[in-house]
Amino acid sequence: MDLNADLAEGFGRWELGDDEALLGVVTSANVACGFHAGDSVVIRAAVTRAAERGVAVGAQVGYRDLAGFGRRFIDVPPRELTDDVIYQIGALAGFARVAGTEVGYVKPHGALYNAIVHHAEQAAAVVEAVRSYDPGLAVLGLPGSEWLAQAEQAGLRTFREAFADRAYTPEGTLVSRREPGAVLHDPEEIAQRCLKLAAGEPIRAVDGSEIQVRADSICVHGDSPGAVAIAQAVRDRLSGAGVVLRPFVAGGS
Repeated sequence: MDLNADLAEGFGRWELGDDEALLGVVTSANVACGFHAGDSVVIRAAVTRAAERGVAVGAQVGYRDLAGFGRRFIDVPPRELTDDVIYQIGALAGFARVAGTEVGYVKPHGALYNAIVHHAEQAAAVVEAVRSYDPGLAVLGLPGSEWLAQAEQAGLRTFREAFADRAYTPEGTLVSRREPGAVLHDPEEIAQRCLKLAAGEPIRAVDGSEIQVRADSICVHGDSPGAVAIAQAVRDRLSGAGVVLRPFVAGGS
């Protein structure tokens, strides 16, 4: 099982998350590429430390929305969205090259991630960006999403993601952050749920029903309060149960 977190989400004097601590826990890093968060300094620092720690690097691409942290849907024309995603992957790849590593996968961020669960046109635009830039890149997303279905049809390697600290609807999608209880906070409760995810067992949805979420990677949001404690609790619980933690793509240890 892979354990990932979102990194490089600061900007200028605005700091968010503890990248250094998280890189000592996770096996893959979803690195912001400057559109929803991140500037050249913070992005380079995250990639450099990930390379030093043997953590796999992924491009976390999003809408051009620094003010909204990429959490607002934008009706971007498909060609423009494709170009925006290519731009972001290329920027991160430059820093990865300088750090002696490489970008191994692409994971959309925030509103884009949620939109392409069902938005076929935008999903196709992001798939086209990855395929055009490097068809050898893997992609990470929600199981059953339009994004993963179209990526697989395009011949890309697809991997399924579950969320440690987010509530699920009965349909297996994420509960909107506008809804109460959308974000989980108790490290022990989250760690136990992640153990169920790793074992392929059902977890409880927001309405109390049980759902099956198949995953190759589990995400801990780096901007959540207590993110480091949550990530450590998840890692300890999985390792203690004999679950081997490793990146789902090459580039980490």
